[in-house]
Amino acid sequence: MKNLTLTSICALFILLFLYTGFSKFFDMWTFKYDLSNQPFPVMLQHIFLYAVPITETLISILLFSERTRMTGLVAAMGLMALFTLYTATILLHFFPFMPCGCGGVIRMLTWPQHLIFNLFFLSISIWGITIQRQVNQVKFTPL
Repeated sequence: MKNLTLTSICALFILLFLYTGFSKFFDMWTFKYDLSNQPFPVMLQHIFLYAVPITETLISILLFSERTRMTGLVAAMGLMALFTLYTATILLHFFPFMPCGCGGVIRMLTWPQHLIFNLFFLSISIWGITIQRQVNQVKFTPL
């Protein structure tokens, strides 16, 4: 059951990050426009233009292999924690406007829906890390 749950968590992240990463790559102009409306310095906007979709794609690749799965889960947790923190700052009105740089249909979510979405994925990343640690301990126990 643990392996099925872990595989499902990884599959959800792979689908999420490949979908959002590729939608940003394939609609780079929209993503660039969205970034220009973010409350970040221009230099960071240029870095994020490539770093975010590449990071999402790399995390998906890490989650495919058992050897790199833990690294992928920790990276997914970190990225979702950053997205969740950013969403919370938007909802707390830290910025004068509320831009969305999400890819694909996810950009249609309201900010409260974004927060719930992000908290869900943050939670399952923590759950996945917990399961992966248990699987690793069982795997390496001497007979």
